[in-house]
Amino acid sequence: MARGRMISAVFLVCAWASSVHCQDVVSASTPSPTRPVGSADASTNETIRLTVSRGAALHVVLDKEVRIRNVGQPVHGRLAEPVYAFDRLVVPAGTEVTGRIAQLEGVSGGRRTLDALNADFTPPRRVQIRFDDLTLIDGRHLPIQTNVTLDSGQLIRFVTAGDGKKKGGVKGAASEKADQAKEEAKREWNSAMKQVHEPGKLHKVIRYGIAQLPAHPQYIDAGTVYFAELERPLDFGTETLTPEMAASINVPLSGSSVHARLTTTLSSATAQKGDPVEAVLSQPLFDGSHLVLPQESRLKGSVVQVRPARRLSRNGQLRIVFQELVLPDGLEQKVEATLMGIQSDAGQHVNLDSEGGTEASSSKTRYLATGISVGLAFVSFQGDSDARDGDVSGNTSNRAAGGITGFKLVGIALGIFVHSQPLGMAMGAYGASTSVYSHFIARGHDLVFPKNTAMEIAIGARPSGPSPSSPRPPDAKSEN
Repeated sequence: MARGRMISAVFLVCAWASSVHCQDVVSASTPSPTRPVGSADASTNETIRLTVSRGAALHVVLDKEVRIRNVGQPVHGRLAEPVYAFDRLVVPAGTEVTGRIAQLEGVSGGRRTLDALNADFTPPRRVQIRFDDLTLIDGRHLPIQTNVTLDSGQLIRFVTAGDGKKKGGVKGAASEKADQAKEEAKREWNSAMKQVHEPGKLHKVIRYGIAQLPAHPQYIDAGTVYFAELERPLDFGTETLTPEMAASINVPLSGSSVHARLTTTLSSATAQKGDPVEAVLSQPLFDGSHLVLPQESRLKGSVVQVRPARRLSRNGQLRIVFQELVLPDGLEQKVEATLMGIQSDAGQHVNLDSEGGTEASSSKTRYLATGISVGLAFVSFQGDSDARDGDVSGNTSNRAAGGITGFKLVGIALGIFVHSQPLGMAMGAYGASTSVYSHFIARGHDLVFPKNTAMEIAIGARPSGPSPSSPRPPDAKSEN
């Protein structure tokens, strides 16, 4: 019996030792969940594909004005932002992009009726564009298949956070780094916009006059930006991921700034407090020559404050923060990140505060426009006294003034040729009341940031150290 127990004990000890040995082998060959894949203890180099994934967005800015004529009409633009694959610049900003008008959507009968009442018999149609070719720096053509993001195709401006009071010490240094990052983001955007052949003031005046005609052509302005998502990935070969490169991939230090884009549409009309928000890095982050974050790393956050637009011209508000960083290998880290720059439709007049809050503002020209409408309406009411004094020309001009505010050029014609002072007064009153209502009583403007909107995000709450920056160093490798 004793001999049997001794044999059993020896067997159990051997089994336990074998189990421990197996666990050691597995742990040595499997990356630790607390460090990036391919960290410094890797013994062999890895090969990674330089691929721009399906769904990645090309930011295309039209460099010339386009007069809409028909489906299939060619469209020409340039990349407003560079394109990266992992850590490699593969398509630089300024690269030529060509496409075509894929579809001209019809206009509903109700819309046509409302526009006709305002003397517009050629209401604008929604234009769908597809971009299908990149002309690289060396002259090679790279075919692409894209789908333009809904709600893109606007005149865009890049808005940065308002300047706060500078404080001394560490906070002052962080503030200075943030200001430098904002200025760099502005310079990059302004450099991209220099590719656009902007029309002169006379051209703009002529275009405005044409737009007031009852029948007029439709144009897409130079400087209009489209977010064109790739329907098929682009392959630029492979590169070696060395252990040294993999070991440098980590959470960025405080004061870092990254270029990212929204992965979903964000609107103050539909968003709720606590809704998740996600952004993907469109450019890698470097610390000198060392890669810190590869392209396609992700930032996860949430909506912390939202207010939809309301009556009395009160506009929408949104505030978002990011709390989590996800590397391409799935490693997650907690961060504190705030929005400090964002693309927006120029018509929204977006303001961005130092804490990442955005708010639409009303154009200051609304006071001037309303004042002119009310003034012209007042002039239209002076026609009776002019008629009694025998001033027919004055009566006619007063009726025409009422027509301007009511129905544009058609209203002017009615005021001149239809000798009815009540008609001129009615058109003037209509125009003035419409202007007052739309500018001061109606619902304000909601904030809408389409999917793929570009953002500049500041990383904070990390130990002090050298500040990485998002653009690649001048000696970085690039591939066309």
